[in-house]
Amino acid sequence: EGNANRCGIVPLKVADALTVLFHFRQVRKREFFMCSILGVLDIKTDPVELRKKALELSRLMRHRGPDWSGIYANEKAILAHERLSIVDVNTGAQPLYNKAHTHILAVNGEIHNHQALRQQYGDRYAFQTGSDCEVILALYQEKGPEFLDDLRGMFAFALYDSEKDAYLIGRDHLGIIPLYMGYDEHGNLYVASEMKALVPVCRTIKEFPAGSYLWSKDGEIREYYRRDWFGYDAVKDNVTDKEALREALEESVKSHLMSDVPYGVLLSGGLDSSVISAITKKFAARRVEDDERSEAWWPQLHSFAVGLEGAPDLKAAQEVAEHLGTVHHEIHFTVQEGLDAIRDVIYHIETYDVTTIRASTPMYLMSRKIKAMGIKMVLSGEGSDEVFGGYLYFHKAPNAKELHEETVRKLLALHQYDCARANKAMSAWGVEARVPFLDKKFLDVAMRINP
Repeated sequence: EGNANRCGIVPLKVADALTVLFHFRQVRKREFFMCSILGVLDIKTDPVELRKKALELSRLMRHRGPDWSGIYANEKAILAHERLSIVDVNTGAQPLYNKAHTHILAVNGEIHNHQALRQQYGDRYAFQTGSDCEVILALYQEKGPEFLDDLRGMFAFALYDSEKDAYLIGRDHLGIIPLYMGYDEHGNLYVASEMKALVPVCRTIKEFPAGSYLWSKDGEIREYYRRDWFGYDAVKDNVTDKEALREALEESVKSHLMSDVPYGVLLSGGLDSSVISAITKKFAARRVEDDERSEAWWPQLHSFAVGLEGAPDLKAAQEVAEHLGTVHHEIHFTVQEGLDAIRDVIYHIETYDVTTIRASTPMYLMSRKIKAMGIKMVLSGEGSDEVFGGYLYFHKAPNAKELHEETVRKLLALHQYDCARANKAMSAWGVEARVPFLDKKFLDVAMRINP
């Protein structure tokens, strides 16, 4: 992160983001909870034994949700949940139910526009909790399975309708939250937040596609996330509005700050994390949950940087932290400590990709220190290099069309790399990572910039 601007190579889209940085001196706050889910659907064997197995498998992901466990089970479906409490700490236990207990939901995610959706559907749906994710049940009651594009946030869920004996599985627009599926030898369908929960029972495992849903009555996975800016023709004649970009990013960060627990920011010293930290500092003193009517009970923003002692990025991060006035924590590790952690990193990240492991190791080590300080949620700068063409090779793009198409390709592949790394490395220690650059509403502004 930040390599492009430190080397003096600033493609047009990054230059626009750099302009945004100079407008920021401060930041804001909001709510959510990170968890794990496990579902067993299309049940064809003894549900009593499957319930025992589901609890055993769900336990393998308890690092993601160490605060509480919950399970729903009948002869047709099993939904298990491990909860990390960040929003609605006292009443947001899962699975969630509608009032009649006929719609059951296990979800890992945050819905940024939940307040607007509550107002829209509150006269037709009886909300049972303060959870931001309960709006999924309200939307399902109102629209059936075709509502996912109404959600703004990051999520992966399994919903069971006992009246229709039907289920709905869905994942957010870019796959920020991980989700996998597989079948056992008897044909039972399993879905889980991490592959390690499926390995003991499933013959084959595949990633559930980002921006898609599976409605059992259809029997096929359908893509719901499509945007005109996927193609160059939709952006080639646009006029760049820097003010609109600035406002969209500020609003995105603010929407990611809903939280009932202490939070912080990851600060590497590069442009991406510095911008996110600056905006967060602007809003951190007041609670965004009540439109800033009350002071935040955790007003001091903490920032975190990790690296080998003497690394230049640590110096850059310290300078940014001093400028912003954050309570800064510099976390050091040795090469040997990094090597010693690799086996654990591979277990949690669930890949042998060398680049991903290398990038995940410092984040994994840092996450442990963050959790020890009582921080449960952090904001991170993943996605900006893909959105703004920040990688060094982007400046060699032969033309604007190919530059834009490459940014779209990289963005839509993030679920396999940066999103998985940030989510799994942090959740290994029960910390949630939020990524404002990948907000759906912000992308609709940033990705329409004429490159």
